[in-house]
Amino acid sequence: MAEKLESRYARVFLKNGRDRPVRGGNPWIFSQAIERTEPDRIEAGTPVEVISADQTLIGLGYLNLSTTIAIRMLWWRGSKSAPTPSISELAARRLSNALDLRRSFVGDDTDSYRVVNGDGDGLSGVVADRYGDVIVVQLLTAGADRMRETIAAELGRLANPRAILERSSGAVRRQEGLEDSVATIAGEPVASTVATEGGIKVKVDFEHGQKTGYFLDQRENRARVRSIAKGARVLDAYCYGGGFSLAAIAGGAARVTAIDTSERAIGWARENLALNGHRPDAAELIHADAARYMAETPERFDLIVLDPPPLARSRADAERAGRLYVELNSLAMQALAPRGRLMTFSCSAHFGGEDFIRAARFAQGRASRNLRILAHLGPGSDHPVLLGHAEGEYLTGLLLGEL
Repeated sequence: MAEKLESRYARVFLKNGRDRPVRGGNPWIFSQAIERTEPDRIEAGTPVEVISADQTLIGLGYLNLSTTIAIRMLWWRGSKSAPTPSISELAARRLSNALDLRRSFVGDDTDSYRVVNGDGDGLSGVVADRYGDVIVVQLLTAGADRMRETIAAELGRLANPRAILERSSGAVRRQEGLEDSVATIAGEPVASTVATEGGIKVKVDFEHGQKTGYFLDQRENRARVRSIAKGARVLDAYCYGGGFSLAAIAGGAARVTAIDTSERAIGWARENLALNGHRPDAAELIHADAARYMAETPERFDLIVLDPPPLARSRADAERAGRLYVELNSLAMQALAPRGRLMTFSCSAHFGGEDFIRAARFAQGRASRNLRILAHLGPGSDHPVLLGHAEGEYLTGLLLGEL
C-alpha cells in the first residue's frame, strides 16, 4: 500500500522506471524522466520532493524545468520514518560535515583547499574554496543561488573568515537563466591574498584569477611532483601561476622551465617565485605556446607536467579534443629524456577516463616511445565525488614513465 504523501514542499513525480539512477546515488534527474509536477508551475530553483511512480518519496532536490538537468538532489530519504529536512537545516549539516572532512586530512602547512565540492558534498551547484582567511563561493545553479544567504551565514559561523566573496559566472549559470554575480557577500572587500599549500606560498588574485582564483584540485598532484622532482629537469607546460614549478623547486629540481601563453600568468608565476624567496632565475619563465615550444625545443626533460585548459567543453567537442590530446601528449613524449616521466591531465568532463588513456596510447605510438602507467591521477581528497555520479569526475590524469 502506497504511503500517504503530505508535504510543505512542491512535488515532482517521475515516470515509471525512471527512478533507478537517482536511487543509485546519481543526483541529476533529467527532464525526460519527469511525469508531472504539483503545482503545474514551479519557479526555477524551488526545492521539491521527488516522488517515484509508485508514490514513494525518494528525497529532496531543487527544480529548474528550463534546463536539461531538471532536478539536482540534495537529500535522499534513508527510511520511511525520516522527515524531509528544511533547506537551512540541510545546508548547515552539509557544510559542517564538509569542514570536518577537510580538517581530517588537510595539514597545518596548508590553508588553501576546497571546502564544498557541489554534488560531492551534497550541495549541488555550490562550490566554496578557502584561501587563508578568505572563502570564495560559486553558486552555479538557480537552486544554489537561492541558498546564498544560508550558505554565507553558515560558512561565517563555522569558519569565521575575514571575507566571503562570490565569483559566480560561466556557462552553467547562463543555462540556468542566471546572470553573473561577483560581490563581497560578507566581511571586507578583498582583491587578493596569500595562501599556503604544503608550506609554499601563492598569491591568489580574486579579480583576474580563473575559477575562484587558483586550481585547488591539483593540490595533491603538485605534492606528488615535489616528491619526484629531485635532480630533474622539469617542464611545466601551461604553468598558470607556476604551482607545479614551485613544487618542483621545493622538491630539489635541477632546472625548471615554465611556459604559458598568458603574459599575466607569467607575471603571476614570477611574483610567486619572489614570494617564496626564490631568485628570478630559479625557473625559466617563457611566454609562448606550449605545443609549439615542445615541438621546437632541442632540450629533453626528465619530468614534464602537461595540464592544458579544457579542450572539450561539450560532448560535441570530444572528437576534436581527442585529436588534440593525442597531438599534445605526443609532443610531450618526444620531449622526454630517456626514462623520463610525464604527468598529463585532461580537465574536460566530456573527455576523461578510458578516452584519455586511449589518447595517451595513440600518442605513445606516434612518439615512438614505450611508457608505462605509474599512477592514475585525479583531484585531491577535498574534491569528493558521489559514487553514483560518474558525471562529477572531470579531472583525469596519468603519471607515465618510460621503461
